[in-house]
Amino acid sequence: MSSDYLLRLNIPPGLEEDIVDLLLADPEIRGYQSYPIRGHGRVGAMSIAEQVAGRRDRIQFEIVLDSGLLEQTLQKLKEAFPTPDVIYWVLPVVQSGRLGSG
Repeated sequence: MSSDYLLRLNIPPGLEEDIVDLLLADPEIRGYQSYPIRGHGRVGAMSIAEQVAGRRDRIQFEIVLDSGLLEQTLQKLKEAFPTPDVIYWVLPVVQSGRLGSG
């Protein structure tokens, strides 16, 4: 059974480069994914244009970390970005690996 976790960050696009810099500066983080998404709902303050459209642009990061590194990373993020506009989830990773060798 894996003791890894998926840390999912949902951030405003204006913080993307700062989050990337923080993650790349940590030699223990071996990699992550990021991609553009759209946020829907009433979480956070939406501009008038976003309210009319019913969505707002966001960036999502997904990082697989062991429990110790997860807590360290969350603490760094909380210190660097103390804003309610950065949302996160932590999910257990049941299994992970590569489909081939090489």
